[in-house]
Amino acid sequence: MPISANRERTALPDTVTVLLALAALLFAAITWQVAVGGPLVGLDERLSRLLVNPDRGSELLADLGNVQVAVPVLAVALGYLAVRGRRDGTDRWWLPVAAAAVLMALVPALVVPLKVLMARPGTPAEPPGTGYYPSGHTATAAIAYGCATLLLLPRLRSRPARRALIVLCVALVLGTSYGLVRRGYHWPLDVVGSWCLCAVLLSSLWLFLRAAGASGRSQAPGP
Repeated sequence: MPISANRERTALPDTVTVLLALAALLFAAITWQVAVGGPLVGLDERLSRLLVNPDRGSELLADLGNVQVAVPVLAVALGYLAVRGRRDGTDRWWLPVAAAAVLMALVPALVVPLKVLMARPGTPAEPPGTGYYPSGHTATAAIAYGCATLLLLPRLRSRPARRALIVLCVALVLGTSYGLVRRGYHWPLDVVGSWCLCAVLLSSLWLFLRAAGASGRSQAPGP
């Protein structure tokens, strides 16, 4: 392996770890601001008033974060990976599939208690109520499409194909986020908070799978 490629492989986990730490700090700061009604909340509300303009397009984009839309996409990707991994005889082929499924299941387990704890009211476009921070639709989209992308990338051999998959994933998550804010379903900070939370979760998944892969490769072959 070329020295430059080896250095890139060595530096990548450090970069992901830094991303995880920064996302965690930013999520904590945003959550604190929402909890105490800090200056960011006032700015958030003013920005929302500029952006909200409910229409059919924004509603359709927001629907990309529905469980009924995002989770089946992930399920299809995991099914393909399971069949392909088992057919190819990949060592511990089930581990990435199981890890992504567990992470998807963790989304409501993490988001719902946070919604109850924060009890943030909705935008004027929504009926009276609380429980809008963080955005569950954003988290569902980010984890479902993000997990599918992370696990499918190693299966793609060409760089253009990998770039196209990443662009598609980012477009789906940003489209969902824009639709939620434009339609008035969520404040912008609700969406950004979910981005940060999901960045922590996806970074953790990547680091876990990388460590598990390295552990599997370091084991001595059986008889």
